[in-house]
Amino acid sequence: MSVYIYDAVRTPRAKARPDGGLASLKPQDLAAGLTAAIAARTGAVLQPDALVLGAVGQVGAQGGNIALVSKLRAGLPDATAAFALNNYCVSGLTAIGQAAAMIAAGQARTALAGGVEMMSRVPFMADKADYYEDASFAARNRYIPVALAADRLAEDIGVSRTEMDQAALVSQQRAAAAEGGSLTASRISLNGLEREECARPGTTLEALAALPPAFAPLADRYRDALGGRVIDHRHTVAHAPPMADGAALALVGGDGAVAAEPRARIVAWADAGGDPAESLTAGFAAMDRVLERSRLTLNDVDRIEFMEAFAVTIVKFMRERRPDAAKVNVGGGHLAKGHPMGATGAVLLSSLLDALDACGGRYGLVVASGGSGVGGAMVVERLGG
Repeated sequence: MSVYIYDAVRTPRAKARPDGGLASLKPQDLAAGLTAAIAARTGAVLQPDALVLGAVGQVGAQGGNIALVSKLRAGLPDATAAFALNNYCVSGLTAIGQAAAMIAAGQARTALAGGVEMMSRVPFMADKADYYEDASFAARNRYIPVALAADRLAEDIGVSRTEMDQAALVSQQRAAAAEGGSLTASRISLNGLEREECARPGTTLEALAALPPAFAPLADRYRDALGGRVIDHRHTVAHAPPMADGAALALVGGDGAVAAEPRARIVAWADAGGDPAESLTAGFAAMDRVLERSRLTLNDVDRIEFMEAFAVTIVKFMRERRPDAAKVNVGGGHLAKGHPMGATGAVLLSSLLDALDACGGRYGLVVASGGSGVGGAMVVERLGG
């Protein structure tokens, strides 16, 4: 059975601070606002069989099954099943893939799926999992923060500071150029926030070059997990996606399941595991898998949203896979706009549909990576004129 995306919307990304543009709201408010936007944009009475919501920090404001809480806040029918999942930074895309799988299997006719993360309310590692400090794992399987994994990967594959500065500059420049145009058509203002609050317009290469490496202080705490290795720390704060508040939702369903024209068809999707020591490379495996399943190559794809999970990942992608740079992250990426962890994959999918609409393209690709070796990817085919 074919699965269609009838709409996909996102909030702006706000600074994860008490004075951030979304911080006065609760996570369920973001999900409810997007649900209302989808209903208004499609003209549909939403009665989804399921609400599947990704979130990484499922404690505090995001505890108690944030999908269920969001369902109640959004006023969805009692019969709508609601469950939350955590696949680290890939969660939002995984949620959409799982909803699509339910529809393809005949277990649901329509579903809302995506992700939410309010890091102003639930900080990074707020769940205080035992795993973060568990020394009983073999060194390659022990948890290390993604910032250290990024620095280690940059050293291992020879990604230079200059390459990362250039990647950060391109991300900032494209984000600034995209504001208010067709590339933000599915971005829904909430709480009066109408822009990507984390972006830094006016960033220059000279300013980037002046920043010091930022993550060396983390290394001492994780020295054992690093096997005693001394890392050449290269990533600055400009090479790391800012922590952010944000959410995104997609309405997916079978043919004719919604009284509106679908925006796209899901061609293929995949989640993948990878080397936990390399940490941020499983997205490449997921990408290869969905391209094989869809019988496409990077040259066949008109637009690509590749998650800038630290500058090393986008440099690695551009260097090793050599896609047309004019097709990749055309509205800027995570280095500029920020990373609301559990929402990220769904944010990228919504951004991809806008990018495809803006260029009149046919095929689009989303690629996301997360810590400890998680990755996801999806290929979509744009429909309509």
